[in-house]
Amino acid sequence: MKTIPFDINKLVRPNVAKLKPYSSARDEFKDFDAEMVFIDANENPFSSDVNRYPDPQQVRLKSELAGQKNVRVENILLGNGSDEVLDLLYRAFCEPAQDNILTLPPTYGMYKVLAEVNNVENREILLSKDFQPRVEEVLEKVDDHSRIIFLCSPNNPTGNSFSEGHVKALLESFNGLVVVDEAYIDFSDKESWLSRLDIYPNLVVTQTLSKAYGLAGIRLGICYASPQIIAVLNKIKPPYNINELTQRRALERLRETDVIFYEIHSIKEQKEELFKSLLQVNFVEEVYPSDANFILARVDDANKRYGQLVEKGIVVRNRTTQPLCKNCLRFTVGTPGENEKLIKTLNLL
Repeated sequence: MKTIPFDINKLVRPNVAKLKPYSSARDEFKDFDAEMVFIDANENPFSSDVNRYPDPQQVRLKSELAGQKNVRVENILLGNGSDEVLDLLYRAFCEPAQDNILTLPPTYGMYKVLAEVNNVENREILLSKDFQPRVEEVLEKVDDHSRIIFLCSPNNPTGNSFSEGHVKALLESFNGLVVVDEAYIDFSDKESWLSRLDIYPNLVVTQTLSKAYGLAGIRLGICYASPQIIAVLNKIKPPYNINELTQRRALERLRETDVIFYEIHSIKEQKEELFKSLLQVNFVEEVYPSDANFILARVDDANKRYGQLVEKGIVVRNRTTQPLCKNCLRFTVGTPGENEKLIKTLNLL
């Protein structure tokens, strides 16, 4: 396929391109470590440990991420969860009631919700039976108002990764943004698309600290893209979208590299055991391979089995209403004790 020239300036909404971003007090003075008297931001001067506004650009946190991920600080935008990052992409690049985005169900449900919130058409192209993008069908749905293709890889709820060839074909054939949502990449043996940011100017990679890093409660999502795309998103993000407590906790956790490695390794080992055990359950009809921290399994009657598990004090995710997922349950990998309880319960149903 022939690579299509990409011009970010043609993609940005005109009002966003002309917008002058709000400049906060902490944007104007950036030396947070200096011994200064801060009487510029109408803060309460009495220390409560969080009486000052947080760094609006999260410089320390971004520097840590840049070092670990081998990218530049200019390639990073942080959001209040990945959902804020995704919402900013809609707001920056999609004209309401005019533009469209493309999603590949079954996939993460917030792509569709955010399209509806932002009044942007969502064009859905089902994955193939083996849960891979149907590239030709996707490109047939593209028109002059198509702005973003969302690819969740490893995919939720199916757990599989998309083939490199399929993602590459979309990046090289689509003159808009290709967002690769890598929320589960830390559990995969596949290479992250971060290493190709400099190759594809239309590539956006989103990650999160909610899964492998165990920080779902602090809501920290990460967007990696070209400096030009990040600059556009910075124009419209709220000035203090990442609070001080989140910044501190994220920085502490990122430095716990040995602990994180151990937890990821443990989850992957437990996933293999859970996979084998699910295959032995008499009403489980198929167990799908997974590069994530969960396993999708097809059962005889998802609604019935979901209800039975809830009665036994176990909550799983019933995905039977999703395309290609009839009678499928999604099992998150728990602790060894939780996984053992799950399998014992399933075998008694």
